[in-house]
Amino acid sequence: MESWQLLSQAISRVGVKTVAARLKLSSALVYKWCQPPPSPEQPDRSGARNPLDRLRIVLELTGDTRIVNWLCNAVGGFFVANPPPADGLPEEELLGATQRVVEDFSEVLRQISRSIENDGRITLDEADLIRQSWEQLKGRAEQFVVACERGQYSFGRRKTAGTVEDG
Repeated sequence: MESWQLLSQAISRVGVKTVAARLKLSSALVYKWCQPPPSPEQPDRSGARNPLDRLRIVLELTGDTRIVNWLCNAVGGFFVANPPPADGLPEEELLGATQRVVEDFSEVLRQISRSIENDGRITLDEADLIRQSWEQLKGRAEQFVVACERGQYSFGRRKTAGTVEDG
């Protein structure tokens, strides 16, 4: 789906005039966001580069996914990047991924322990560090689950004492 199509569908739920008024913009501009933008192939299109397209450019330029995570967090969610394809053997990848999840969980616990050991309370700055560790753990765990769903850790069946290997 193109960004303008997504905006068009989302904005139609509340109306262009409502969105324009809340953003203190003209309805015409918001209408243009909901139309295909001009392109070299179709220069007569009347749409305009919308906020989603502009934000994508910022993300491409900076490579900083904290922007997306901030947006997700603002609406009660969390951004998780797709895991990179595995390079090694499935057994090595599984072991490494599992260790990274455990290490990230340990880091969350370390942040909590450090925060309360001085004065028995967690300050806002300490809570921010805990949040960062927690977000890292959630991302790592989600990557692990996605890799499992993709069959990345598929080894086939192995012989064990008293069993027959499937062929």
